[in-house]
Amino acid sequence: MIKISGLTYTYPQRSYPALQAVSLQVQPGEFVLLTGESGSGKSTLLRCLNGLIPHMSGGLLQGQVRINGLDAVAAGPQQLSRHVGFVFQNPEAQAVLDRVEPEIAFGLESSAEFQKQGRHESKAEEIRLRQLMQARVTEMLTLLNLMPLRERPLRTLSGGERQKVALATALALRPTLLALDEPTSQLDPQAAADLLDSLVRLNQKHGYTILLAEHRLERVLPFVSRVVHLADGRITLDAPPREAIHHLAQVPPVVALGRRLGWHPLPLTVEEAQKFVAQIGTQPHAEAAQQVAASEKAVKKGLLTIEAISFAYEETAVLQDVSLTVGAGELVALLGHNGAGKSTLLQCIVGLLQPKTGEVQINGRTNQNRSVADICRQVAYLPQNPDDLLFAETVAEELTITLQNHGLARDETAVMALLTQLGLAEMHNLYPRDLSVGQRQRVALGAVAITQPGLVLLDEPTRGLDYAAKGALIDIWQGWLAQGKGILLVTHDVELVAQVAQRVIILEAGRVIGEGETAVVLPHHPTFAPQISRLFPKRPWLTVADVVA
Repeated sequence: MIKISGLTYTYPQRSYPALQAVSLQVQPGEFVLLTGESGSGKSTLLRCLNGLIPHMSGGLLQGQVRINGLDAVAAGPQQLSRHVGFVFQNPEAQAVLDRVEPEIAFGLESSAEFQKQGRHESKAEEIRLRQLMQARVTEMLTLLNLMPLRERPLRTLSGGERQKVALATALALRPTLLALDEPTSQLDPQAAADLLDSLVRLNQKHGYTILLAEHRLERVLPFVSRVVHLADGRITLDAPPREAIHHLAQVPPVVALGRRLGWHPLPLTVEEAQKFVAQIGTQPHAEAAQQVAASEKAVKKGLLTIEAISFAYEETAVLQDVSLTVGAGELVALLGHNGAGKSTLLQCIVGLLQPKTGEVQINGRTNQNRSVADICRQVAYLPQNPDDLLFAETVAEELTITLQNHGLARDETAVMALLTQLGLAEMHNLYPRDLSVGQRQRVALGAVAITQPGLVLLDEPTRGLDYAAKGALIDIWQGWLAQGKGILLVTHDVELVAQVAQRVIILEAGRVIGEGETAVVLPHHPTFAPQISRLFPKRPWLTVADVVA
């Protein structure tokens, strides 16, 4: 299905290659996981499979890429689209139309197969083809649980919902190969599990070959047949998952726990790890009572207070009577299924959307009749899509422009210090939109954080980040909390929440259905429970460190 030989690729105006001497063969029906640090070459490799590189990107490509016997460079994206279904990290960049159902149908209507037959066949045949297209669209809507959204404008969907629409669009063309770039990065745990179940069915029952780039290994390791690890553009590991987990530096929590406690064989899933739990014991512990008591403590001095706000898009209620607080030095995680209203809530806080009822206060001052610019002098807001904030010519300039827009002095030292913290110092002169999604996410975070605001709102800030980059980000957040800043974190990464959040708030259909200390709330909402919590449901343990201690 895929035969790559000696592939080396360098982007325009780059002095070093993004891929170096990569050789890889993938047989029909394999399910391959691509992993590696942000910027290691995973997305670049996927784009070579459908001809986007070099046809759309330019640059220098050496070596050979063959898909189903076709030379990928000679064939180009149009011909390869019949063989390769591609889903980008950023689903917004993939959309063409403005509503869900027409967007899924667009690829079919534009395909050479349907256009050719439509021109030369009878009217009856055209009707048959139209019915076939409608059936295909309905099949995709059903497969990915998008039927309730079929008439919705794309602009009203959450990031995760748009990601599923992008996947449905790719699947509708019935390619033989699926190339997926972080397809679960914006999905809640249940939606991610549903999507992976769908991919497994496509792989095992329909024979799809799948290459999937993903950082959250706990989600995908049990499903794949091979793990291919990249570092600095080179393949450093190619092995089955049970062999790969012995060599990967960063692994899911149950694997890390198995390493620490000497379990053999190392488990890939919570279910496999449960047989070892009896050796530790699962009786309730006094810590549980301590956690409950802690959850009843008064919240710290409030930086953010939200009182009974509601919001609706046209006639669709999105937030209903939501109240919450974030205190100084506190990180509060906001969880919920895709479409629960999390991103909408953040936009209400910064004034991009106006609540129908209720009030938002920052440092005791109401947001009513305040401009977005005025609010953002006190609040840093990082949206889901980092490209919304990136428009300068260099990475460093993104931060400098923010200082200028707030009437602050240009401070090259402060800019470089923050870029160093974010692992971006070597990229300070690069064009931001040429970077990977994970790198662009960090640039956008630097742009909103350079003014040192007291309240930070983060919408999926670890999307596209590897474990090491995520750890560096956590260190930065801990420093902010020590300075008395407050952080409201919207994320689907429950393992991240287990590490960093003091409190958790869970939204469901626009309402708060759970709130309290992290170790108390998460075990009572199994969909959002991290691996360690599911492994030890009777103890207030969330991380490997908790168990070891």
